[in-house]
Amino acid sequence: MEISELPNDKKIILFDGVCNLCNSSVQYIIKRDKKDEFRFVALQSDLGQKILTHIGIADKNIDSIVLYQPGIAYYYKSSAVIEISKSLQGFFNYGMFFRLLPTSLSDIVYDYIAKNRYKWYGKQESCMIPTPELKAKFL
Repeated sequence: MEISELPNDKKIILFDGVCNLCNSSVQYIIKRDKKDEFRFVALQSDLGQKILTHIGIADKNIDSIVLYQPGIAYYYKSSAVIEISKSLQGFFNYGMFFRLLPTSLSDIVYDYIAKNRYKWYGKQESCMIPTPELKAKFL
């Protein structure tokens, strides 16, 4: 898939496909995405790399999540978590915590979690393979 073929009506979440915390977060988002707003791409994939290049983010600066809205904007670190959480259904979601803090402080918390995510949650040898029911959610 090329950048020009990305769905303009969907928000695209780029995530670390080998990170257990990130994969759990993707599953959490899918369950609460009642309006079918999101699509998912592993950062390690060819398409993930193309998107990062297209929006001008060096992949060495990304440690777990980017939200890309084609033709509109992109967000990363705690800003991505906040933007994603705004679209989720339910009383409580993990992004609420970041909304309470100034961006500089929430990015420090985010960076600390991102730095330790493999140690705390582990990682997989390869990116997750979506089930047939979820395949349409992944680009």
